[in-house]
Amino acid sequence: MKDHNAISGTIVDAAFHIHRALGPGVLESVDEAVLARELERRGLKVERQKPVPIEFEEMLFEEGFRADLIVENCVVVELKSVEELSRVHSKQLLTYLCLLDYRLGLLINFGAAVIKDCIHIVNRL
Repeated sequence: MKDHNAISGTIVDAAFHIHRALGPGVLESVDEAVLARELERRGLKVERQKPVPIEFEEMLFEEGFRADLIVENCVVVELKSVEELSRVHSKQLLTYLCLLDYRLGLLINFGAAVIKDCIHIVNRL
């Protein structure tokens, strides 16, 4: 089993580092690219904009959703750049976790002035 704590700790540390350097006014796509590269630099495997297939009434849709980042094939990272997160953002991440059969996701809002208050852990037990 992968060490989810170590992986999520690296992700959170990288997010803090990036937010401190770039601030809250950067586009989500830029934060995604920078975070992916920083995680790779730290030795983690990262996939960007990975399709999350969905099945509905025996029909398979290969690209039902797209996860912002999949880290080490076990953690979904959903990024936002908004003033305030809403409950639907956590629900979106929980849906990704269920569809992928993953246990851990991180919802990170780079749009907040203070990022420590805007990193949410979503887990599916």
